[in-house]
Amino acid sequence: MSVKPAGARRTTADARGDVVVLLIGMRVNRFRAVHQWIPVMLAMVRMLAELKKDPGRGLLSHVMLTASPRTYYVVQYWESAEKLYAYASAPDAFHHAVWARINRMERGGKVRGHVGIWHETYVVPEGRYEAIYGDMPAFGLAAAHGQVPLGERGRSAKDRLTWRAPAS
Repeated sequence: MSVKPAGARRTTADARGDVVVLLIGMRVNRFRAVHQWIPVMLAMVRMLAELKKDPGRGLLSHVMLTASPRTYYVVQYWESAEKLYAYASAPDAFHHAVWARINRMERGGKVRGHVGIWHETYVVPEGRYEAIYGDMPAFGLAAAHGQVPLGERGRSAKDRLTWRAPAS
């Protein structure tokens, strides 16, 4: 993984190969139902802590964001789709217990629309993503994969969007 060279003002992510991005979040539908949405929020924090303790599971980096006073989400960058799916279905992972509980609550009619949950997964092939950072520390894709001077990936957005790692 590369780091930002001294004096580099404009950089790009040093991602090679496919990029796996998971957007996962929640929407508070009823603010007064704190007992319903706080556990969802805390479960996400606990899953992120679990993943941080075990880098071998494949989470490279994440950013927690707020879209509105109701909507909170995490952008996650993964090593591979296989590692993401393995974590999601691993019986020893906290995610497995949380998902089983949510499914039981839905079947039992205990979920009454107090909190919404969602996720979107994207596997972006190499040569189909681009990133620019101006006077920024590693953030987003660059925090997951490192960063290099912008010129190493081309002079234009078109060049960087179609860049491919040299064959080894």
